[in-house]
Amino acid sequence: MRAVQFSRFGAPDEVAEVVDLPAPPPPGPGQAAVAMLAAPINPADLLNLRGQYGIVPTLPAIGGLEGVGVVTAVGSGVDNIRVGDRVLLGGGTWREHHVLAASGLFALPAGIADEQLAMLTVNPLTARALVHEAQLQPGQWVLKNAANSGVGRAFFTLAKKAGARGIAVVRRPGLEDTLKSWGAEVVLVDGPDLAERVKAVVGDGSLRFAVDAIGGAATGRLGSSVSPGGVVVNYGLLSGEACQLSGVDLVFRGVTLRGFWLVEWFRNTPREGVAKAFGELLGLLATGELTTPIEATYPLDRIGEALRHAEKQQRGGKVLVVAKP
Repeated sequence: MRAVQFSRFGAPDEVAEVVDLPAPPPPGPGQAAVAMLAAPINPADLLNLRGQYGIVPTLPAIGGLEGVGVVTAVGSGVDNIRVGDRVLLGGGTWREHHVLAASGLFALPAGIADEQLAMLTVNPLTARALVHEAQLQPGQWVLKNAANSGVGRAFFTLAKKAGARGIAVVRRPGLEDTLKSWGAEVVLVDGPDLAERVKAVVGDGSLRFAVDAIGGAATGRLGSSVSPGGVVVNYGLLSGEACQLSGVDLVFRGVTLRGFWLVEWFRNTPREGVAKAFGELLGLLATGELTTPIEATYPLDRIGEALRHAEKQQRGGKVLVVAKP
């Protein structure tokens, strides 16, 4: 089978290579064979190829942190899924075939595109966890940077459903209509005076929760924007820089900075809580309320081109690898 493997860390398009590996054996008792249908390229995947992700893989490793596949065979004792069911994939998803423990799989509903299901785990689940952590109330302001992203789209959609008022922070103008269609109420271009502009929007209201995906000075701008006692939650370092928070905000305004990692959320959330989260998100996908724009799809054997595309700034959507071009 073909797979995207890397044997060293570095520039993603330089270290990733398509290799032919032995096909996995038929599924044994309690196992299922799954053929990959689609898998996205997320920022975390790019960090993984650089050796900068939270879990550094043992080399050689197969890329891809999420995806969707179709069950092609099941072993004895498997009754929770059937041949033909689509299931979510995780870990080493950029390969044509998998043999997995069936107990960790569940059948996905019909009527939702493979590509949308492939992107369900990382971005929408992160957004839902952050919205739940914020405990948003109707009318409450909430702030997020890197708003024009997969997490951003899901975050503002879910925040609006909770009745919150979203302030989207982006790097460039021209995204107002897009972000507002996703649920943001206000769209601001990031800059040194962000805190003043946020305060002009909020007025006498309270802004106690902000979400940061960038790190560096961008974290500090969110910290200066939240109300005294507010919280900034960081889940990504798109800038490649450590989070910064001013002493004034930290000491005199009581602002808190903490991190979020989806891997830890999975570890700490009971199975029924994970199932509930997936169920809610699948319902929103089914109704079309939660979708992620797709800019391009590539077959596995064009992974270098796909990775270069995924690293471009100002993309209009996600880049995915697919089983069929």
